[in-house]
Amino acid sequence: MKNRKFKNAVRNIHLWLGLATGLVVIIISITGALYVFEEEIRDFTQKDYRYVTLQQKPFAGLDKIISNFEKLSPKDELRVIRIEEGLPNATVEITTKKASVYYFNPYNAELVRKGKEDWLEVIEHLHTSLLLGKTGKFIVQWSVVIFVLMLITGLILWFPGQLRLLKQSLTIKRKASFKRRNYDLHNVLGFYASVVLLITALSGLYFAFKEVKNAASFFTGSKLGQGKAIVSAQPTHTDPLVIRYNKIYTEAKTKYPGAISTSFSLRGKGELRLRMIYPYRWARRQNTFFYDEATGTMIRAKLYKDFNGADLIEATNYDLHTGRLLGLPGKILSFLAALVAASLPVTGFIIWWKKRKKRKKKA
Repeated sequence: MKNRKFKNAVRNIHLWLGLATGLVVIIISITGALYVFEEEIRDFTQKDYRYVTLQQKPFAGLDKIISNFEKLSPKDELRVIRIEEGLPNATVEITTKKASVYYFNPYNAELVRKGKEDWLEVIEHLHTSLLLGKTGKFIVQWSVVIFVLMLITGLILWFPGQLRLLKQSLTIKRKASFKRRNYDLHNVLGFYASVVLLITALSGLYFAFKEVKNAASFFTGSKLGQGKAIVSAQPTHTDPLVIRYNKIYTEAKTKYPGAISTSFSLRGKGELRLRMIYPYRWARRQNTFFYDEATGTMIRAKLYKDFNGADLIEATNYDLHTGRLLGLPGKILSFLAALVAASLPVTGFIIWWKKRKKRKKKA
């Protein structure tokens, strides 16, 4: 009797939370499934301007590329610069505050293409904020929290009361009625995808909530590092942006060689972040440096050789969330799990609707 009351309570929680967040879960899941293969999609659809013919020539220099950018767009401001050292023929990508994107030839610094953020960027914004800014981020974050509760309550409801019914809970009856097949699709596929979906959802919450990061720190017994503070003398004069950025890049590359990807990004409070990624298998090996954007003076540095447990979790989280951690098999698994997640609100709604109609008929 107590067990029945408990399951009924769990069933009601599962139902109403699902109805409340179903549409958001569908959007997050479909956009997430698409973004799993972001690298492959970009390489296939954008190779005509993301790459140039491979040549036996050195890198033209960041100073020349930024100089050409400033000539082309003197009134726009830099937001992000990406350099793919691991692929010498990859174009250097500059994104501006007006969301324009420039691609420059790495060998001669000439413009290859100018455009706007592509549809994959829109997919990412849709995934993280529903294109609704801070309000959308709030909705997405708490919808994922609810989705985690949905997965847990779903597993409780899935668990068969008797061991002899276990096989029935693990298979889809193909020759059954539509109602029964829909019920099995919801329960069985939800069960099989639940572990991957829990990992994906929890790693997503890691991006969204400080409390999740604090929990990771607690379990590892270490504190997430912000980087070692660097005390530097204030410069007597300020160099132009071209010289500042090029000096930062060349000094970092000389002192910490071997990076396969480097990016500059402007953050809040006039802070410039330089991130250098090195070859890795599991936890991302990246050195991150922070500068005063106006002067080019280093503020702090975080090196992967100094990572503790909490830092390793942070470095692994993105690849865990996107399925990249296990390479192509991991991506395929994440893709399929995301499609299942998108189907769950649909099959769940049908179950509820059928039961509702049946109750109305009885009444």
